[in-house]
Amino acid sequence: MTSKLADLELPEFGLPKTEPKIGRETYQTRIEKLCEKSEEEGYQVIVVYGDREHNANLAYLTGFDPRFEESMLVMDIATRKASLIMGHEGLGYFPISPVKESLKAVLYPSFSLMGQDRSMTRPLKDILGDAGIENSDMVGVVGWKYFTPREASSPQYWMEVPSYIVDTLREMVGLGNVKNANNILMNPEDGLRVDNEADQLAWFEYAATHTSQSVRNVLFNLTPGITEHDAVRLMELPGIPFSCHLMLSSGPRAFMGLPSPSSRVIEHGDPFTIAYGVWGALNARAGWVVEDESKLHNEIRDYVPKLVSPYFEAVTDWYRHVGLGVDGGVLYKAIHDRIGDPFYGVHLNPGHLIHIEEWLHSPVYKGSKNKLRSGMAIQVDVIPATGTPYFTTNIEDGIALADSKLRAEFAASYPEAWERIMARRDFMMDSLGIQLKPEVLPFSNIPGYLPPFLLSPYMAMKLT
Repeated sequence: MTSKLADLELPEFGLPKTEPKIGRETYQTRIEKLCEKSEEEGYQVIVVYGDREHNANLAYLTGFDPRFEESMLVMDIATRKASLIMGHEGLGYFPISPVKESLKAVLYPSFSLMGQDRSMTRPLKDILGDAGIENSDMVGVVGWKYFTPREASSPQYWMEVPSYIVDTLREMVGLGNVKNANNILMNPEDGLRVDNEADQLAWFEYAATHTSQSVRNVLFNLTPGITEHDAVRLMELPGIPFSCHLMLSSGPRAFMGLPSPSSRVIEHGDPFTIAYGVWGALNARAGWVVEDESKLHNEIRDYVPKLVSPYFEAVTDWYRHVGLGVDGGVLYKAIHDRIGDPFYGVHLNPGHLIHIEEWLHSPVYKGSKNKLRSGMAIQVDVIPATGTPYFTTNIEDGIALADSKLRAEFAASYPEAWERIMARRDFMMDSLGIQLKPEVLPFSNIPGYLPPFLLSPYMAMKLT
């Protein structure tokens, strides 16, 4: 399998006309599954913490995401009674939750921003007691991360949520009765958020269509002489909540990958990178602001054969292998067999699960036996960090895996999105030569499309 740079016509896959909705029944089912799994693990209470940066687990269960403050869901497993504890502004935003009728809204002013009225603040211990926490209860705490025996001798007691919450819980129920329970939702083997419903996948496709189209707008309209801020204006951002800072940079800062756009003028010959992520989607590309290899510095005019072609072939091999029942280690091997040499600098997991946050977890690592299954939303995310004048190249797009039953449900419920997905599959297989299994659903409007020279956006890589 080899690749080449070719003149290609990237179809217009279109933008969604309607936004998928996740209904009340779905959230209620998720909460019930959380309770059932928590009971199996011996918990009497589950506490789910969220703030502006770490809200995915809370939003998944309630449809409520803290905007400026902290919030906390307390779930009494036996009674199925749930309290959502919020600051002043959260209380006003609370009606956004599709399951608000099933939640007791509780004001805790200490969750509010500094300087707001706290004269009515009750002790946190009393609020948690009213929510159902009793002496000697086993309490599972859900934030955004859990730990492994490689990191700690007792990882179940390591907490990443604010200490005053954990300290209060431990004071109430005992030091050993408060445990990290993030695995219930986030474990790549059986975490609740790993298996997405058709409605959730449809929303992810909606988000990914917008993010990928925004990146596409830049790839096909970038010109030297404009600023990085001007390049962002080309994106026509739709306003979906960000999952990470918008990344766009040129010149020396592009080698860092993560900078936000600045007022720097983009110059001919610059390296350039862009990444745009919202809830459920992220797309990224990188290349050079030139027309062809002749405009590169002499020492890197073999940019395509040395870096881009091996990279593209590795990613297409990833695509060829990904599918239901495949071990995550197979995808790792597909990448590292081709670009595992230190020159390529592939250090991060070559692929991961994506959800409301950009990175839920990853089943893709060396030797992984975690099997990919229906309902997973997966990010093709292989980033060479060469640390050399060759800079990098990048394809980062989202896909989903769906068995025949889930595909039929998706197609029947979301025919417009299904048409886009089928058109993307046809393009990837017929025009790029990338073979896909039937269960692979591409969500990007630039599916597998890699133009290394950004002033010639119709020249992109394909298999030969």
